[in-house]
Amino acid sequence: MSDPALLKELLTDDRVSKDPRQHWAAWANGEITPDWPLFTWVAVTNMFTAYGGDHRRLRKLVSVAFTARRTEAMRPWITQMVADLLDGLARTPAGEAVDLREAYCYPIPIQVISRLFGVEDEATGRELRRLVDNIFNTAISAEDAVATFAGIHEVLSGLVALKRETPGDDLTSVLISAREEDGSRLTEAELVDTLILMISAGHETTVNLLDNAVHALLTHPEQLALVRAGKANWSDVIEETLRVEAPVASLPLRYAVEDITTRGVHIAKGEAILASYAAAGRHPDHHGPTADRFDVTRVDKEHLAFGYGVHRCLGAPLAQLEAEVALPALFERFPGLALAVPEEELEPVESFISHGHLRLPVLLG
Repeated sequence: MSDPALLKELLTDDRVSKDPRQHWAAWANGEITPDWPLFTWVAVTNMFTAYGGDHRRLRKLVSVAFTARRTEAMRPWITQMVADLLDGLARTPAGEAVDLREAYCYPIPIQVISRLFGVEDEATGRELRRLVDNIFNTAISAEDAVATFAGIHEVLSGLVALKRETPGDDLTSVLISAREEDGSRLTEAELVDTLILMISAGHETTVNLLDNAVHALLTHPEQLALVRAGKANWSDVIEETLRVEAPVASLPLRYAVEDITTRGVHIAKGEAILASYAAAGRHPDHHGPTADRFDVTRVDKEHLAFGYGVHRCLGAPLAQLEAEVALPALFERFPGLALAVPEEELEPVESFISHGHLRLPVLLG
């Protein structure tokens, strides 16, 4: 579904579920097996695959980890980390190309999410990155899909065990101790699978936001000029990037709890629904004939890149904070930044979920 009005409607409709165990006919029929490339997306037990009361319970428990205070407290540390990364980039020999996705867009969210969740071991961090990349890779082999599902559970179960023994001021420790007023808690499976959701969502999506924003400005120099002239600001850049180049293109899956007919679309009970956030942001019915153009002065930049309603991403303010710090610092430090290859040579990541580039080669100028 790509019509933003229809997407909003279905995201808030009680007749639409995210729980395959209850409401997906293919799951009930045994058609979904661990070798399916998207198995991790539907087999986990966290608020991403919860319905009704379970979703409300899990979201409430997880929300304590993403308060405005916790997010804003990260700003000074993120600012220093960005400065250190830029110092490292500045040591690049003159005229040598740099893969900015690898050298800048990746390290920022990885270091942020590692700090938030108390991932202090570098080897664990590298393994988590590899596994998360595989989760988003929809071209993955059946063998790798099975290994990825087992591998990320093993790594994060180990993190939980470590934090139980030596808790700290991190979100893993917060989630372990999370309680609702009635005394219920995250089950062990929900705890580990919630970490999968938080670390995956907080990692790949922000990489793509930074990647796509830099790419958009380098391929639309007139838009960058507007920002530098003060006719638009960095918030305009971020929101327009989220609209026209959503970091998550399509998100699996939702399911019809009963037959649904709305806006001329019929979805049968038990059928799967794929939400297309990238298409929704470019829909001409909402944004007119220029919907597919990157325009930082656009008045209406409404998008669904972070979801909608009760399904809006809890980590959205953190992703926006990272971009607010990283983007202006990059273009201020390297005003001559330019693509190192023709735009048509850039390749997309191997995914219909993740929306970014395999590499973003640039000359720092």
